Amino acid sequence: MFQSLRLQDSVALVTGGGSGIGRAAALAFVRDGAKVVVAGRRELELLETVDLIRAQGGEALAVPTDVTDSAQVKALIAVTLAHFGRLDAAFNNAGVEGFAPISEMTEVEFDRVIATNLKGVWLSVKYELEAMTAAGCGGAIVNTSSWLTQGACVGSAAYSASKGGLDAMIRALALEAGPHGIRINNVNPGIINTPMAQRMGANEETLKPFVRLTPAGRIGEANDVGDVVAWLCSDEARFITGQSLLVDGGFTIAGLR
Repeated sequence: MFQSLRLQDSVALVTGGGSGIGRAAALAFVRDGAKVVVAGRRELELLETVDLIRAQGGEALAVPTDVTDSAQVKALIAVTLAHFGRLDAAFNNAGVEGFAPISEMTEVEFDRVIATNLKGVWLSVKYELEAMTAAGCGGAIVNTSSWLTQGACVGSAAYSASKGGLDAMIRALALEAGPHGIRINNVNPGIINTPMAQRMGANEETLKPFVRLTPAGRIGEANDVGDVVAWLCSDEARFITGQSLLVDGGFTIAGLR
């Protein structure tokens, strides 16, 4: 039995829901009483998330989706509405890494990063807002941005640009969505222990410098961010919109001293 049901009877959509922060958010939504649709390109990982949700007594559906393809995003929303009858919350978390000095990054690689991290979120929000507005019941949308919108590292130009675009985008979208009772925010994770971070070489040794710079004294875990996402989609965050919220244990402010 769930202890907290602040999202009871709601339906949440999570892109990039097969692992890491997306999976953690999906589990947090279910813990809080929501039914969940998880989407992403890796079907086996999505099915693993669904199994974890069902093991906790929750209800979930996996829908393989490439968020860079508008037809697939439209279909994802249609399947969500057909299966659960509504869409109350969405977490647009699907993203790719892409780090290299500008002299070494190809145009193809730059386009890949922007297509997923910025355009993919734009497409997702577009059709989520369309569904929520048509239903007339309000809603909440959260996107995954990054601490790199407020900091930088060598080779982060493309990735930082993709996430910085999100921070600018939601301020305008909050103005558009507000009259319909829909809130939109970003979470900006710091250094988080996820499969993506591990693919980029994160391990206990390489993370030590980041731990030293983090006032919280540790690296973040996926559920540190997932719990914030679920909260932002709840009525407890009803007066928050158009914001990009750092979830980084203080790393960004410490690194900028």
